[in-house]
Amino acid sequence: MSTTTGPDSPDALLGPADIRELAAALGVRPTKQKGQNFVIDANTVRRIVRTAEVRPDDVVVEVGPGLGSLTLALLEAADRVTAVEIDDILAAALPSTIAARMPQKKDRFALVHSDAMHVEELPGPPPTALVANLPYNVAVPVLLHMLDRFPTIERTLVMVQAEVADRLAARPGNKVYGVPSVKANWYAEVKRAGSIGRNVFWPAPNVDSGLVSLVRRTEPVATTAAKKDVFAVVDAAFAQRRKTLRAALATWAGSPAAAEEALVAAGVSPQARGEALTVEEFARIAENKPEARG
Repeated sequence: MSTTTGPDSPDALLGPADIRELAAALGVRPTKQKGQNFVIDANTVRRIVRTAEVRPDDVVVEVGPGLGSLTLALLEAADRVTAVEIDDILAAALPSTIAARMPQKKDRFALVHSDAMHVEELPGPPPTALVANLPYNVAVPVLLHMLDRFPTIERTLVMVQAEVADRLAARPGNKVYGVPSVKANWYAEVKRAGSIGRNVFWPAPNVDSGLVSLVRRTEPVATTAAKKDVFAVVDAAFAQRRKTLRAALATWAGSPAAAEEALVAAGVSPQARGEALTVEEFARIAENKPEARG
């Protein structure tokens, strides 16, 4: 494996041959079960870093660094990078890869060997950005957990399955607007930030990928309701998304009549469906839950 002395050397980043060589040395075969698809194209990881607008003073947290393709590109641009990796073999190997390819940045890198869903704190200064290639099967819960747990994360850029990207960035009224769209919007302004072809991965997935940008709200959603109460309304509304809110929220409110009362008090039509509502409207409904007002 080639080494380098400068972060601007193209050699510092991993190419297809490097990825395969590293994987072979570690006995790693990407598995579908873990949703592993390693990025093998240096131009793609640099594009992700540019799109994420990573700055020289950023403290970036990366979830699922794999063999380190994106990690190295992030280290080129950021002040420091903390990677969260669940896989034992990959976690053990990553610090050596960083030390070999970007020795001058190895002290700016930290590894957390853990399931991202269980991470409650990170070493070093608080993170300012989250950049990650997230496995499609855990993308939404991991993203929401990190945004919730680390309020200092101002900017997020995640690469996810295209379908998940569409859902996250969907607006009210869109047919794929749903629970991920509303919950992501609780924390951030969300938008699609590009597409990624299949040929930059090894192995090539049978789905396209998309980039999603999330910029944290400067002001939280204005509501007296707690997040868990707002999310409970969202979950109830989309559990039976074809039903009117009067029917879908009946169990949540205690009865269809109680649901109607809460909806009318919130200024929302009882005949509306969840896919038409903004996060602010869901928050108003939560505020007007009968026992909440009583």
